[in-house]
Amino acid sequence: MSARLTADFWVRAYLARLQAAHIPAYVLARGDATAGAVLVKLATLDGQAQLFQRSFDLMTGARAWVVLAEGPEAEVDASIARQRRSDPDLWVIEIESREGRTLLDEDGLAE
Repeated sequence: MSARLTADFWVRAYLARLQAAHIPAYVLARGDATAGAVLVKLATLDGQAQLFQRSFDLMTGARAWVVLAEGPEAEVDASIARQRRSDPDLWVIEIESREGRTLLDEDGLAE
């Protein structure tokens, strides 16, 4: 059995990596510090957005970030609100990047 990072620790490390890459990011909602799931919203500053959620592939055991919602930012925000109503322990991070950079595909974040 492998040790798992707490949600709070992962979020702080992710925000530090974003800051080092000069990508603005904010915590919109704080979830459970130990085991809360994390959603990442990418706002491209043109009225559009994407919402990412970490998914687990039961067949391979791999973890990957998948797009949960995308389109007009207001619709993505509505999706976040629905998710938060059903899971109050959920963390939500917002990234602002015209280039669409999230760093979620980098080592240590994708797994």
